[in-house]
Amino acid sequence: MFTRFVTLLAGLLFGLGMMMSGMVDPNKVIGFLDFAGNWDPSLAFVMGGALLVFMPAYFFIIRKMDRPVCDTDFRLSKKQAVDSRLVIGAVLFGIGWGIAGICPGPAVTSLAGGHVSVLIFIASMVAGIWLGCRLTDMFENANELKVKTADVN
Repeated sequence: MFTRFVTLLAGLLFGLGMMMSGMVDPNKVIGFLDFAGNWDPSLAFVMGGALLVFMPAYFFIIRKMDRPVCDTDFRLSKKQAVDSRLVIGAVLFGIGWGIAGICPGPAVTSLAGGHVSVLIFIASMVAGIWLGCRLTDMFENANELKVKTADVN
């Protein structure tokens, strides 16, 4: 029950922060990303403010913890290398963010507003995730087949 409460509280804080900071407004985000035009640096202050709160908490509390509050251990990725899959994913994410002017987190927060454009964005995002999973499976299966074929020869 405690884990669900912490999750609910974190989600509420995140959503409230997104709404109050203007990060759910695509025009504000596009203005922040438009360095060559009418650049709006206000979201940099949002990110900086978040870091000012998080960094002391991380260095003085979180980093010293043996385990997370709501789990038995920290689950860190075993991947350390920057590979083509990561770079391609980051590029596609950035293109989508730049075109839509909204990031997935704020998009989920914006669902509360009931705007059709946000619903279309979320549906498209879910379709992209599904397609990405299928393509990843397809490429991994093809690589496994190549390895098996090489082992036979």
